[in-house]
This record gives sequence, C-alpha cells and structure tokens, in this order.
Amino acid sequence: MARYKPYDYSQMNMIPVSLDKQLEPGTLEYAIHHIVEEHLDLSIFTNRYSNDITGRIAIDPKVLLKIVLLGYSRGIISSRKLEKACKQNIIFMAISCSETPDHSTIATFVSTMKEEIASIFTQILLICEEEGLLGGTHFSIDGVKLPSNASKEWSGRFDDLKIKKEKIEKKIAEMMEEHKAQDKKSEKTKSKDKDDDNDNNRNNNRLNRLKQKAEKIKKFLEENEPRKGTTDKEVQSNVTDNESAKMVSSHGVIQGYNATAMVDEKHQVIAYAEVFGENEDSQHTRPMLEGAKNSLEIAGQENPLEGKVLTADNGYFSADSLKACEEYEMDAYIPDSKYRKRDPRLQDTIKYQRATNRNKTNHRKGKCLFTVDDFKFNENGRLICPAGKALYIRNRNFKTSQGLKGINYKAPITACRNCELRPKCLRKKTTEARQVHIFHEKNFGNITDRMREKIDSTEGRKTYSKRLGNIEPVFANIRVQKRMDHFTLRSKLKVNIQWLLYCIVHNIEKITNYGTRFAEGM
Repeated sequence: MARYKPYDYSQMNMIPVSLDKQLEPGTLEYAIHHIVEEHLDLSIFTNRYSNDITGRIAIDPKVLLKIVLLGYSRGIISSRKLEKACKQNIIFMAISCSETPDHSTIATFVSTMKEEIASIFTQILLICEEEGLLGGTHFSIDGVKLPSNASKEWSGRFDDLKIKKEKIEKKIAEMMEEHKAQDKKSEKTKSKDKDDDNDNNRNNNRLNRLKQKAEKIKKFLEENEPRKGTTDKEVQSNVTDNESAKMVSSHGVIQGYNATAMVDEKHQVIAYAEVFGENEDSQHTRPMLEGAKNSLEIAGQENPLEGKVLTADNGYFSADSLKACEEYEMDAYIPDSKYRKRDPRLQDTIKYQRATNRNKTNHRKGKCLFTVDDFKFNENGRLICPAGKALYIRNRNFKTSQGLKGINYKAPITACRNCELRPKCLRKKTTEARQVHIFHEKNFGNITDRMREKIDSTEGRKTYSKRLGNIEPVFANIRVQKRMDHFTLRSKLKVNIQWLLYCIVHNIEKITNYGTRFAEGM
C-alpha cells in the first residue's frame, strides 16, 4: 500500500524574511528602491504635511512613490490592487518596508502630485545624463492616443447636449405619466403583490438615474462655455472630462488624451512628455520643444536643442510646427502626407497595393478617374479633355494655401452634361463640369515646400528612416509591456501625472539596463 508524507494546514511556520534581500541587484525594483531612496530629493513633499506637533504620523512619500512606480512597472494602476499587493506580494512588501497604505492614500498621493512630478522626472533625467544615456544629437516626437476615465457618449456640441437633455426630460415626463396611470389602476383594483413592488422600485431607480443625468448636463451647460478648436470653431465638449477629446486611434474612436513623448535616439530615453486634449499632432510641436529644452537644461545640458536633429511623422507637418523647429534652431525632418507616394523606392510596389480610396480604384485594372495627365494642350494652346472638348480659363491667378501658383481650367457644362466619359471624369454625380489646375510656378520660399524638398532628398529619407526604430519601441514598452492602455484619472493635470509616472518607469528601466551604478549594487 502506498505511503505519503503527512501534512497539516493548521500548523504554523516561522519563515525569516530579510526585506532588502528580496530586492536583487540588476532588477527594476532594485533600481527603483535605490534611486528613490538615495538619489532623489523629495523634500518638495514636506509642504503637504502639517503634523510636526499634532496629527497622525504619515507614510513617507518615498515609500508611496516606490509602491506606485513598482506597480506601474507591472501594469498595476488601480490603487486598490496596489494596496492588495502590499499585503500579499513579497516584492511589494520589501519595497514598502512592510507598510500597507490604504488605497485612498495611494490614490490621493498620485492625483495630487501636480507640483512634484516635474521635479521627479527631471531628477531621473539628470541621472540618465550622469550615466551617459543621453546622446543629445537626434530626437523624435510622437504620441499615442489612450482612453481616459470618461465616456464618449457624454460628448457633443452644446446644441447636441441641449437636445440630449431635452430627450431625457421628455423620457422622465413619459415615465411619470406611466407611474400615475399605474397608480390609478392599482387604486381601482385595490390589489398589490410583490411583483408590483419590485417593478415600482426598478422604475423609481431608473427615473432617479435619468433625473441625475439631466441635472448633470444642465449643470455642465450652465458652468461651461462652448469649447473652441484650432480654427476657432466649436468642437465637441465632454460632460465628464471636458479637457479630453474624441480621437480616432488604432483601436477605434475613443474619448481620451494624446500622450506625447520626445525621445533621445541613443538609448530611447524620454527627454520630455506631456498629454494633450487635442487630436491634431501639429499643435503639439512647440510645447514639446519648449518642455524638452527646459528639462534637458535642468539635466545639465547647454543649448540642448540647437543644431540637433528632430524627426516626426506626417501628423506634425504644418507651417507652425516647422516654424517652431526653426525658432529652436533644430534640423527637422517632418514629411507631408504624400511623402510615401513620391518615394522612388516604393513606385514598383504601388500596383500590388489594395485600393483604399473612396473611388475603389483597382490599380491592376487601371485608373478609375482621369487625372491631369490625361488632359493635353492642342496646337492652339487650348486644354483638351479625353473626350476632345476644349476647356476655358476660369482663373489665371490661381494660388493654393501652400504657395502653388497656376491656372484654373473648367469645361463647359454642356460638354460634360451628356458625355459618355462622364463616369470616368467626374468624382460626384452632382458635379456639373470638370475642373483642372495646371501649376506653373512654385513658391520655394514657403517653409512647407522647403521641407518637402529636404525630406525628398537622399539624406532626408535616410535621416527620417531612423524615426521608427527610435520612438516606436518606447510606446511598445509602455503600452504593451507595462500595460498602460488607458488612463484612470480625469482632467489634463491628473492624466499628465499618470503619463509622466509611466515615462519615469521607462527611464528607470533604461538606467537599470544600460547604467552602471544599479546593475550589480551600489
């Protein structure tokens, strides 16, 4: 007969645990512990407390910061889960020195670091500079759109929100009429059972929720003004978090923030980071350059941006972005949206691409619509369409916003009305006649045209190709490895704290992997 070792779950084991031995050199938790404990000046937190004579003794901000950074490095954002980890996980017990802060203490600590977070970020950047992790020659800017703690269903222009409030109020009135009718019916029959009471409770709860929604929208409309966009036109506001915005991301339409970072090429250290509640990347270049300049100067660099290379994708292509780069004397490489189409290396691959335009053009079957190249000049200098009809000059001094100059030609309405080639010439059925623009002069003094010339050069394409390997791994590390796929706070100020904390974790990880002081101990 088989024999087994006896076991008893009621027995007690005395297990000696040395907390500092749990933080092994070369690990991220070891670096977090020693950097926060011995290299950061956190005296800025002192002003938070006034318990020097009376009041409860507070948990040291160093301990709270270490708990938050370790939690964020493992994808734990929830303050309740951080509280639980401090009670159950030996690494969290070690880094917190067996302190078990309440979840409300952790949440308050994170959401109120509006003055301290910038100081912590720059101190970590200073350590990166001392460790030789900043190259300071090539920087890249990019952003990732992440959902915030707000629903896009509460978004809309002020007129839309007013309509939504009116619909809710109408629904409330209808439900109240139904309640009155039901009460009269119950009085007549004088019969009530348990099911009727349950239905009444559910209806009352639903009615209260609708009243709260209507009151919430009403209060928002009274206390706020319509939100303006970059063109001074009204854009959608959000009742829950009005500083967030509706954005189109790779995961669909979200209500959130554009988390932006400026990264140094040498070891992908984040030189500056900030969140924006606007969808347009081109509006973020100037504040990012200003913030990076200040951070790098604090880290000990002189003229940190002057003469340095800057790469960004076509979302940052605008006259304002390029002017900002010139003001900070940076050698920028920012392509326009048609950069890939002009790339000679990709010309042979176009015919293998699936059509994505609204005309469903099939490259293998030829062009769907006639282009400018299909219109030819005859011996008399008249522009002739593929059907053999002559176009007249509509505007001799046509000029685009980018500085392109040319002549605007238009076909007679009678020539296009019954033309057999109309489906292949006009994009919309409602268009009366085809127009063609022939450009003959280019404004080479235009800042955007100069960038197109620069980015199309061999050196420009070579320099811009480094952007992908520079900044994309940073967002892959934060979003995928650290599981930062949404923000849990509201308002730009608090969301920015959360984003900077993740960027700090990323930079500490770079110090752990490439630094010298935290690999094998102090």
